[in-house]
Amino acid sequence: MNAPPYKIKVVEPISLPDAERRRDALVRAGFNTFLLRSEDVYIDLLTDSGTSAVSQEQRAAMELGDEAYAGSRSYFRLERAVSEVYGYKHTVPTHQGRGAEHLLAKVLVSKGQLVPSNLYFTTSREHAELAGAIWADVSVPEASDPESTYPWKGNIDVHRLEALIRGAGPENIAFVRQECCLNMAGGQPFSIENLVEVRAVTLDYNVPFILDATRSSENALFVKRREEGYGRHTLAEVLRLITDLSDGAVFSSKKDHFVPIGGFVAVNDDMLAERLRELVVVYEGFPHYGGMSGAAMEALARGIREAADERMVAHYVDQVAFLASLLQEAGVPIVLPPGAHAVFIDAKRFLPHVPQQDFPAQALAAAIYLAGGVRTMERGIVSAQHGTDPYDGLELVRLTLPRRVYTKEHLEYVAEVVADLYAHARAIPGLRMTYEPEHLRFFQARFEPLDAFSVGGIETAV
Repeated sequence: MNAPPYKIKVVEPISLPDAERRRDALVRAGFNTFLLRSEDVYIDLLTDSGTSAVSQEQRAAMELGDEAYAGSRSYFRLERAVSEVYGYKHTVPTHQGRGAEHLLAKVLVSKGQLVPSNLYFTTSREHAELAGAIWADVSVPEASDPESTYPWKGNIDVHRLEALIRGAGPENIAFVRQECCLNMAGGQPFSIENLVEVRAVTLDYNVPFILDATRSSENALFVKRREEGYGRHTLAEVLRLITDLSDGAVFSSKKDHFVPIGGFVAVNDDMLAERLRELVVVYEGFPHYGGMSGAAMEALARGIREAADERMVAHYVDQVAFLASLLQEAGVPIVLPPGAHAVFIDAKRFLPHVPQQDFPAQALAAAIYLAGGVRTMERGIVSAQHGTDPYDGLELVRLTLPRRVYTKEHLEYVAEVVADLYAHARAIPGLRMTYEPEHLRFFQARFEPLDAFSVGGIETAV
């Protein structure tokens, strides 16, 4: 891993809570890492959403924030940044990515239509289904195989996609969605070759093609490194090649753009943009701020440009690869190849004694926190099962790296905690769910262990 292309100017003190405090915090949280308080966490790898470090340029830009309700200068600087970096004609700001997903679903979805996608993201699917859509997985088979080293697990199976559109009829397709650095497959990219083929299908059948471009910078970096013919392009050029092959995109700017809040929908169609602006007034705010302050828009405009800086993107992607290498050396089963924003542990292989109905990934995330104060996230049956639908898919724990936040020493500590836990994995029991919210249950569900947790000498009673 190369040295960071930045130096640290402001620091936040952190400390490891003692074992008793971690045990009590976990019990209070119902064995759900989302419900832990941040002061009870030592290394926070729950998410990269809004947790990255802003740059001095972003801080400085925030002082220029124009808080005018309408006609804000900050909005027009944001619009110009989107146009110059991504090429989209219209920018509709939202408070964060799910606001953008909501608007898009409200505008594009009619009841009963299909949304074909490479796997799914939790909030993307929820918004589409709340609008009456039926989600359809058209990912390649390798996306669901954690041991496959196929480099393009974010690809769409073009034959499946075309068969789906022909069978349903183009009028019954709300839009085709392709996610950059596919989160639920382990942060895995798609190739431009595949993107060109998907774009050709959507043009042939005249259906909208929308990117989830939240992690487009990382996807562009993988294209430069892995796909023949793109190594000499700048990262900015590859980014533009990706976005030019779509009709529009949603962005959760709390990831690639380093900001604590913000997102947007970007489209090229004038009429679609007008419909989005009509609804942003209802659900988010005036089209010139959409749920963000002027200061937040200034930080976002600057962050968009920093997301096209290859040195910056390469460093945090290489941090993921470094953590993955440490875990692999310890024999910990992870998703291969290492993805963009996180290392994903395969909980089925880590805890083979815990059946999927006993929530092995949730149990493992709880055990990692108990063992070392490291907060991670479940990405398995709790996140992925919808209602009573059967689920036997991936069962992962995500170790997500905030950008420009943690050092090599922090990552080495995380690897030591997980490796030691793996050596004593048989002591980790499954869980039962004691509270299940109706929507997006992984955020607020509560659990209790089926047997006593015994991790590193720390025990929690049943």
